[in-house]
Amino acid sequence: MTAVAAAIEGGVLPGRLWFYANYHCNLVCTYCLTESGPRVERRELGEERMLSLAREAADLGFTALGVTGGEPFLLPYLPELLPRLAAILPLVCLTNGTVLTERRLERLRPLAELPAALQISLDRPEPDANDAMRGPENFRKVVDAIPRLVERGVRVRVATTVSSIDDQERERLCALHRRLGVPDSDHVIRPIVHRGRAVDHGLGVDAGPSDLPAELTITTDGAFWSPFGPTVHGGQLDTDLLVTRTTTPLSVPASALLRIARDRPQGADAQLHIR
Repeated sequence: MTAVAAAIEGGVLPGRLWFYANYHCNLVCTYCLTESGPRVERRELGEERMLSLAREAADLGFTALGVTGGEPFLLPYLPELLPRLAAILPLVCLTNGTVLTERRLERLRPLAELPAALQISLDRPEPDANDAMRGPENFRKVVDAIPRLVERGVRVRVATTVSSIDDQERERLCALHRRLGVPDSDHVIRPIVHRGRAVDHGLGVDAGPSDLPAELTITTDGAFWSPFGPTVHGGQLDTDLLVTRTTTPLSVPASALLRIARDRPQGADAQLHIR
């Protein structure tokens, strides 16, 4: 057993390895960690690189994979890449759900037979409030895409990112995702983090290593402490949560993350949640 595998088994490290597949996006959300948008530099990690790192992750003892962006589905090869990744380790892919055309949905059918889920953002139970944060027509496109994925047997998780939410709004949102075919167990509510574009809008909670699980995150710029780490503000990459610029072999950033995690003061909760 590798040191990383032992750390995962012992609870020192979470078992998921994250990939920032890209940084460009079709939306410009008010709280985006990476200041993503249509004109942002793509900074693609690349299909073969993700596959190679995923195989290394399995050998090292990681137990799951995560793919995020940007909007990963702007990468033309993604629908075929996701099943290949999920055949290596269980997978979750984060998406805004607005570019899932009928052709893309059909290409995603193989995910129904694999340990994989698409996590789609839906922040409010009413269109106007949701779209004010994420962009015009976002709500309509998301509530259209989710049941079409569910019909194809693809597991869908709904992620709600908010500054606060009261019981009544939470219940309206939960009633909505249930109608769309997503159970309560696949609904995640999380706070806006005061990084990226959220800084300019005065949104979110501060989060450092003691607030965030040590989830190794690979980008074109290096390896980071958490998927909340490789953020961008004012067009500049934040490096306060950078672990190492080296990403291959994966054992180098994995070992570096493990050393940092073991040195962290005992009692750090490493949780960031809103409920």
